[in-house]
Amino acid sequence: MKPLKERFEKEIMPKFMTDHGIKNKMAAPVPLKVVLNMGLGEALKDKGVVEIYLKDLELIAGQKAVPTKAKKSIADFNLKKGDVIGLKVTLRRDKMWHFIDKLINIVLPRVKDFRGISATAFDATGTYTLGVTELVIFPEIDATKVVKTKGFAITISFSNGTKEYTSDLMKRLGFIFKE
Repeated sequence: MKPLKERFEKEIMPKFMTDHGIKNKMAAPVPLKVVLNMGLGEALKDKGVVEIYLKDLELIAGQKAVPTKAKKSIADFNLKKGDVIGLKVTLRRDKMWHFIDKLINIVLPRVKDFRGISATAFDATGTYTLGVTELVIFPEIDATKVVKTKGFAITISFSNGTKEYTSDLMKRLGFIFKE
């Protein structure tokens, strides 16, 4: 089977453009980036949590994760400016295509009782956000070594997108939506 990027460029995009009457290739929506984002509120109490999830997120993404820090202090939450409160990874180009391919063909089918992803998680520009409740659905994570389950958000951004266009494009890529 051809890699997803090659199928997208040679088969999926030309058919999408003719079906929607798009004549200019630059006007068609194209995936730009995938952002993996994990909130770590418990890192305020246990600093070791950051290192554990940092390694897991890097294994999943195949790229270095970046800690996100608090922009301001909030006394009610014992939060100081500069505290690590999350992790994120931004994937572009070939790494993005590899991740999307893995997500569609390996990860989502491993979800117990999978019936599709939400069809309403698009914003006005066609960006799609998917919540993953457990890291163990990724083949890189060893389920026997997981001490605590943690989820994260996967955001797929498109160029020139609308909800309708990106929804149709994602279906053509292989995403299955709930009816």
